[in-house]
Amino acid sequence: MGGRELTPAASLSLPRAPVGSPLRQVVRRLFMALACMAATVAIVYADRGGYHDNADGTVSFLDSVYYATVTLSTTGYGDIVPYSASARLSNVLLVTPLRVLFLIILVGTTLEVLTERTREQYRQQRWRSAVRDHTVIVGYGTKGRAAARTLVAHGVRAGQIVVVDPDPVAVEAALADGFAGVAGDATRNDVLLQAETQRAKDVVIAAQRDDTAVLVALTARQLNARATIVASVREEENVPLLRQSGASAVVTSSGAAGRMLGLSMLSPSAGRVMEDLITYGSGLDLVERPVTKAEAGRSPRELRDLVVAVKRGHRLLDHDDPEAAVLEPTDRIIAIQRAGA
Repeated sequence: MGGRELTPAASLSLPRAPVGSPLRQVVRRLFMALACMAATVAIVYADRGGYHDNADGTVSFLDSVYYATVTLSTTGYGDIVPYSASARLSNVLLVTPLRVLFLIILVGTTLEVLTERTREQYRQQRWRSAVRDHTVIVGYGTKGRAAARTLVAHGVRAGQIVVVDPDPVAVEAALADGFAGVAGDATRNDVLLQAETQRAKDVVIAAQRDDTAVLVALTARQLNARATIVASVREEENVPLLRQSGASAVVTSSGAAGRMLGLSMLSPSAGRVMEDLITYGSGLDLVERPVTKAEAGRSPRELRDLVVAVKRGHRLLDHDDPEAAVLEPTDRIIAIQRAGA
């Protein structure tokens, strides 16, 4: 996994504003080209007396359309020419700009592709130079989407989330949700480098397979020694392997679902409360926050929020632990509070 060259196996994609359909863009360009044609015909026909036709000496409406066509397309057969001062001046000031505009419309597709490619490269370079302490979500299935929604609900900006998934359809869904996306295998160094994992603050691994999650954790930890890596696995027997691979926390999806099923069977009300606690933004929320100045020196029982645990340094103390009887200014508390409090 380590030491591989950066190859174009994956590419970064940034969310963008929706654009019109290709058919609508073609129709719009066709309308603009016809407008240029109509304006040129009107200019020539209005001053038809200043033009000379080698065939019969006069310029009719059909001759005006013909002259506009060959002029805008830069063909210029020379059979119809402006000879008066007004006709030549209108050609210089009006027809020539219309000719340039007509040519731009004709080559507009090529110009748009080049411009869009340059603009996209600029956006990616600007994003790479600005992104710091972001969150990388590996896997945008059911678990990955739920994790992204929870992060956004907790105040994480969509621009600070990068989704990595081997399925381009999943990456397109992430782009539609406002996240940056990388289509590729997250077990490869180059793919995670595209997501700037080496500068990320958090890495969420929501892969479909446990072995994939282990490899992603190893690769991510190799790139970033300080990031918090949270991984999801299906089987509990793989939890120690994930921790050895560098995961800071491991969630067993099948075990958690089984425990919720058992709890809901024994007490449907308790099951609803637990579901409410882990669903942020409705009813009750389980949050972690720092101790305020007013709360320092007080007991967890005296706080307005229902404190369930106290984080002191790297230790997690129960709410009734004697060491947590008095809150310190550097403590963080895990508490239950009303949504939006």
